[in-house]
Amino acid sequence: MAIIGIFTKTDSGYEGELATLTLRTKLTITAIEKTNEKAPDFRIYADATEIGAAWSSTTKDNTPYLSVKLDDPSFPASIMARLVSNDQGHALIWNR
Repeated sequence: MAIIGIFTKTDSGYEGELATLTLRTKLTITAIEKTNEKAPDFRIYADATEIGAAWSSTTKDNTPYLSVKLDDPSFPASIMARLVSNDQGHALIWNR
């Protein structure tokens, strides 16, 4: 697992930067109103372009995190990650 972004909490979600070997961009994770039980809790934007979604979840010991899915036509496959609280704020941790 690798940290591919650091985010700070805002009134409407989170803001930070996604940084990989081939991509560096600012992201905004914005809370949305759920339309059904399986709908995401957040939409993820790079500038004004939606590139993903996130769902609120908790670990077995009730630690909250966001389950994140990012996708873009330039990606060979979707990126699955978790946004977790750490000593730097919130880290986006990539899961292969």
